This record gives sequence, C-alpha cells and structure tokens, in this order.
Amino acid sequence: QVQLVESGGGLVQPGGSLRLSCTASGSIFRIANMGWYRQAPGKQRELVARIPSIGITNYADSVKGRFTISRDNAKNTVYLQMNSLKPEDTAVYFCNLNVVRSDYWGQGTQVTVSS
Repeated sequence: QVQLVESGGGLVQPGGSLRLSCTASGSIFRIANMGWYRQAPGKQRELVARIPSIGITNYADSVKGRFTISRDNAKNTVYLQMNSLKPEDTAVYFCNLNVVRSDYWGQGTQVTVSS
C-alpha cells in the first residue's frame, strides 16, 4: 500500500508563491506517473499538473506559465512550485500517484490566496 504525504500549503497574498511537496512510501515512485489535482468548494476535482515517469509534463491551461511540477526520484518526492498565485487558485490540493491500473491519493493540503 502506497502512502502519500503532502506539505507546503497555507495562506498567501495574491501574487505570492508557494511550493507543495508530496512524498511517497514504498519503492514504486520512480515508475509511477505523478500528478497534482485541486478541488475548490462546490467544484469538481481538476488536474493541475502531471509528470509521468518518462515523458513530457502537462498543465491545466489556467496554470501554464505560473506553476511548475517536478520530481526527485531519489527522494520519492514530487513538487509543485506555484508562482503569481491568484484568488482563483484557492483550493485543496491533492497529490496523485498512478501506476499500472492503480491510483493513490494524498490527504490534501489547503492553499488559500487572499489579501
């Protein structure tokens, strides 16, 4: 069983930055596709960014040019660097690990962008 532990959320002013981290247990991280999703109140969960084990990263249009996803396989950790944050980025952010036909989720970390 894979466990994902997220950190790095918090309250930030518009235009500010945050970096989210997600560390996975076990030994499958390096072959897994990793992603960050978010869910705002009253809305469906949506993909923010995805980084496969091999290949090209992809981003939601709403975050392109502002967010960067990266991974460190030696640390079993995926990151989401968020710059130029906007109030509409406010949501609970979830880490996702996808391997073969299995999906694992973190507990979520709250990001609030407000002045």
